Amino acid sequence: MTSNLLSPEILELIKKARIVSFATWQDSHPPELLALLQRADDRRLYLTDAELQQVARLLPERTADLSVVAMLRDQVVEIVNEARSEVLAAFPEILLPGGGLYPAERADACWRDFWHFLRCITYGIAGRQPGYLSTEGLHYLNLLYRELQVPLAAMVVGLEGIKRASLRRMDFDAPPEGLSQRQQSLGNYFDELIAQLKQFSPG
Repeated sequence: MTSNLLSPEILELIKKARIVSFATWQDSHPPELLALLQRADDRRLYLTDAELQQVARLLPERTADLSVVAMLRDQVVEIVNEARSEVLAAFPEILLPGGGLYPAERADACWRDFWHFLRCITYGIAGRQPGYLSTEGLHYLNLLYRELQVPLAAMVVGLEGIKRASLRRMDFDAPPEGLSQRQQSLGNYFDELIAQLKQFSPG
């Protein structure tokens, strides 16, 4: 949805709906790392290879999952496309007139949110910090979604699809009957955000 069609109130909510917070990381992470992550979030960008190398230098004992972060970044388009397909399968009329993602600008905004949700999740994985979400930012995101009448059920389905598409790409020799222990551990970062979206109140 283009910004010139949005009210000043909506634009202000967009500014405040920043769902990641590094405030609680102060005692467990170096200031240089927090500044690096904050810059990435301010730019609304995934971490670059150079930034991931800096993370590895600052947190040498926590670098096992940085390759996962790079993979999620590099395959975000495919992951979001898979999640979008799940949304459209679950809600076949959502793009039609009267549907929750009509007109096309609303759908495009939804898919962009999926892109940014995964971006925020990668920050948590990079810092190995499950508590990466901002209570205040989520509050404003809830208000924003209520104002825009975003279809919450579809957003939850999409985020669950992002989790499934992401975990499928993590080749950790999962047993035939399910996910590996490492996949389950990384899945917790997705579950944090899924649980929050499920608590949002509809408009």
